[in-house]
Amino acid sequence: MSKNILICGVGGQGTVLAAKVISQAAVSSGQRVLSAETIGMAQRGGSVVSHVRIGDDVYSPLIPLACADVIIAFEAAEAVRNLPYLKKGGTVIVSRELVQPVTASLSGKYFDSSLMTDYLKEHARVISVDVKEACERLGSSRVANMVLLGSACKSGVVNAEELKSALKLLVKPEFYELNVKAIDYSSAL
Repeated sequence: MSKNILICGVGGQGTVLAAKVISQAAVSSGQRVLSAETIGMAQRGGSVVSHVRIGDDVYSPLIPLACADVIIAFEAAEAVRNLPYLKKGGTVIVSRELVQPVTASLSGKYFDSSLMTDYLKEHARVISVDVKEACERLGSSRVANMVLLGSACKSGVVNAEELKSALKLLVKPEFYELNVKAIDYSSAL
């Protein structure tokens, strides 16, 4: 049985590392993984989307429309934009923190994340995560990605212990404990 995980956000939020941690966790547990990132204008705050597909019956790194088991969204607008990838009955894990697009800021318009979250709730099971509060409690905004991955453990599509093992291989030793605390904190909420 395959697992399809779509991770989306904007440049600089840690989406690519999150995808690498999930992929490494699956590989370390003996599973087959295919993944791909579409980063485009990420360095300028643009969209970042990572596809992670796990399973023996997966032959392409890109998740087909309506096939993602989970969308892990670092920002609500990106979750809405990528919602067509979610399968019926799928789960969206979404950060409550709003990232205003540059175009909206320049035009004086305001994006309302609660409207987007309400829209998501009409179409999927939603786990809304107060990433800002979690990062404040943990003492670092650099672990927002691991806060979201910890919350994804509630969906059953990723495993906290496997994520922690993958972190040992992917992050500098001085950042390991903080990242583990972030996973533990949010998976326990």
